[in-house]
Amino acid sequence: MSVQFGSAFAALLFPRAGALGAVALRVAFAAVLLLVITRPRLRGYSRADWAVAGGFGLALGGMNILFYQAIDRIPLGPAVTLEVLGPLLLSVVASRRVASLLWAGLALAGVYLLGSGGFDQLDVAGVAFALGAGTMWAAYIVLNARAGARFPRLDGLTIAMSVAALVSLPLGIGASGGTLLEPEVLGLGLAIAVMSSGVPYALELLALRRLQAATFAVLTSLSPAIAATAGYLVLDQGLSLLQCAAIAMVVTASAGAVRAGKR
Repeated sequence: MSVQFGSAFAALLFPRAGALGAVALRVAFAAVLLLVITRPRLRGYSRADWAVAGGFGLALGGMNILFYQAIDRIPLGPAVTLEVLGPLLLSVVASRRVASLLWAGLALAGVYLLGSGGFDQLDVAGVAFALGAGTMWAAYIVLNARAGARFPRLDGLTIAMSVAALVSLPLGIGASGGTLLEPEVLGLGLAIAVMSSGVPYALELLALRRLQAATFAVLTSLSPAIAATAGYLVLDQGLSLLQCAAIAMVVTASAGAVRAGKR
């Protein structure tokens, strides 16, 4: 809920700072907050550990950059609907149980139904960016789990967020310039960073230490439902009865995946 409502508020910042400027503020503030809070240990790691952290950071930065480019062109609900196809595909590939495959199939059907009412009217570039963000999201899930196993506490996430900031900041400064230093823009950027990065990524890393990647991936299929709600409440993007039915399918599939994962 935090990350999707944060994305909705980020869209309100686009007219002033642009999509690249908004994502730069979000990731940079999140990196600074995590560095101050966690004070990660930087010694004693192997090259393989650093490779995982670096890949995690590139996936994190790429996912955010591509997703913000998507919601700058298409509504939040359809953007997340397309993005979640990446984690859903991961859940199908990673699952070893028939029941998990069935629940993932139901979730995929719900995602398709959620967006079937108007994909043909969406901006082609926005759709491509959302699908690219979904690919990065699947990579993020895998590398997040690996980083959590190699780094204590939230150190892996902090290092990855710092890498993502180094990737996104030059793009944001080049696109928005001095606008990023305006007090109102900085304040909203900080709020978005807390809502969209700091809180949810920390919770996801902790969750991936306790859940199988396949179960976690299916749970992320709730994102289109939450995004559609955030779009309605914050951005005045309406929901049809067909989309509400799709949301119910996704929620049912997610609950079934949790039950199957506990057996």
